Amino acid sequence: MKEPTLLVLAAGMGSRYGGLKQIDPVGPAGEIILDYSLYDAHLAGFRRVVFVIKPELEQAFEEAIGRRARQTMQVAYAYQTLDRLPQGFSVPEGRVKPWGTGHAVLCARDVVDSPFAVINADDYYGRSCFALLYRFLTEERPQKPLAMCMVGYRLERTLTENGSVSRGVCTIENGFLQSVTEHTAIARTTDGRIEARDGERAVVLPPDTVVSMNAWGMPAEVFDGLEVGFCAFLRRRDGDALKREYYLPGFVDDQVREGRGTVRVLTTPDQWHGVTYREDRDQVRAAFEKMLAQGLYPALR
Repeated sequence: MKEPTLLVLAAGMGSRYGGLKQIDPVGPAGEIILDYSLYDAHLAGFRRVVFVIKPELEQAFEEAIGRRARQTMQVAYAYQTLDRLPQGFSVPEGRVKPWGTGHAVLCARDVVDSPFAVINADDYYGRSCFALLYRFLTEERPQKPLAMCMVGYRLERTLTENGSVSRGVCTIENGFLQSVTEHTAIARTTDGRIEARDGERAVVLPPDTVVSMNAWGMPAEVFDGLEVGFCAFLRRRDGDALKREYYLPGFVDDQVREGRGTVRVLTTPDQWHGVTYREDRDQVRAAFEKMLAQGLYPALR
């Protein structure tokens, strides 16, 4: 069995943030969130990383993180572009928005031929996340072609005080994922409740609701299903053709509901940190200063 790859999704536009947040420093010596994630991933056992980026960002990304990552890990790049589409499809006129996380993973098909873990570049997952992913991909050695895992987080540990967030809300039974529903507007209300809004409709979610933060473990065989699902997505005419996205949690949900895959849910008590909005930076920097003071990380720059 081939050693697992860490697949880092870093091609998002950062529209709510207003800039290239993936390489924005948050540590006291100029570290970015990904420095800490790669440190934790290497500690867990990962030795190869693939970054999914926009082609025009390769030089900046290499200077900010790739060059440093090469000191301890094998590094490769995959490129997410709008025209990276299956044969017979074309980009709708006027579309500039990336196709989403499911498409981002699919864009790595040519450079990933082993079991792999998926994370976002701009999310801090905590050390146990990578240990759980690596253990699943190397020790459990699942036999089913689409036996996957997901690291789940308590919803209350994944919120920002500065606006709403997108989260995949999970239904779990006997340790396995039954469904995951993407909510794009989850926020804490003034009275402390957590609500998911869909237009005028609001649903109150318990604080201990398990959510997906796009931390997945998958076999290489998943790419075939991803392409089939993406083609079906492109054929549909629902939603705004300029904005709708092919979400990775949506693909996983389809596999589970249709009996083509299983997802073991591995929960972590760790606190998520991320810079969704510019106002989040000070809070994230304070969190990393505290972790460094506790000796959890050395200086990484």
